[in-house]
Amino acid sequence: MQKIHKILIGIAFSPNLKPNLFEAVRLSNMFNAELVGVHVGAKSDQKTTQLTQLLSECEPLNKPIKTIWEVGKPVDIILKTATNENIDLLILGAIQRENLLKYYVGSIARKITRKAPCSVLLLIKPSVVRVPCKHIVVNGLKDDRTEETIKTAFVVSKYLKSSKITIVEEVSQSELHVKVNDDTTLRKANITKERLKNREDQRVRHILENIDSQNITVKTQSIFGTRGYSIGHYARVKRADLLIMNAPNKLGFFDRIFPHDIEYILSELPTDVLIVK
Repeated sequence: MQKIHKILIGIAFSPNLKPNLFEAVRLSNMFNAELVGVHVGAKSDQKTTQLTQLLSECEPLNKPIKTIWEVGKPVDIILKTATNENIDLLILGAIQRENLLKYYVGSIARKITRKAPCSVLLLIKPSVVRVPCKHIVVNGLKDDRTEETIKTAFVVSKYLKSSKITIVEEVSQSELHVKVNDDTTLRKANITKERLKNREDQRVRHILENIDSQNITVKTQSIFGTRGYSIGHYARVKRADLLIMNAPNKLGFFDRIFPHDIEYILSELPTDVLIVK
């Protein structure tokens, strides 16, 4: 993703519309991007007046907003608009904790995140007054898409004036290949962990060689555990302001039953989450 030229926000006339709109306008101005709003439903004078009033309360947009009104299924309309308008970033208000029923059925945010042709920003606590983004956590797992995601994290951090980035390298416990049952096997496990940690740190350092990290405190952190769950837990414990993740591959039915790494994040968002496509 790296550069953001067009941002899309779904306009639902709900109690969260105002903070969502304020966040979208702020981000559009920060990235100097065009803002597109889509409302799934019929256009009316009342809705138009309400939207105009809310926009007048926001900071002035650098570029005029484009508003689209269309009747249909929310997921289909939002995905179609994202494609037709060549959107770089889709902003969605999301449910922080989903119950079991929604986990299997899937909320609108979950369905869109799986299928979106662009990057998706999930907001759990949109605010009318800006809350500074001080600490960004980004995945550093071994994957073809990770370098692009880390580069995007640094671009985003500069626009948001964030001063700290932690790159989390999630390592599966299965890579240890050591069953701990006494002091000797514990020492072997610790040596293996240190080797894996050094391997991951070296891989991430190689990525960082080509990134301008001036004025940003960069930390790497190796975590042994379940992918997705581990980084989500880390972001929550460290009270990160934004978690940046690779977009998932196409997920099927079995990924919902046996969760893919991103599914842990979507089922219980630890903070605002940016999924980079």
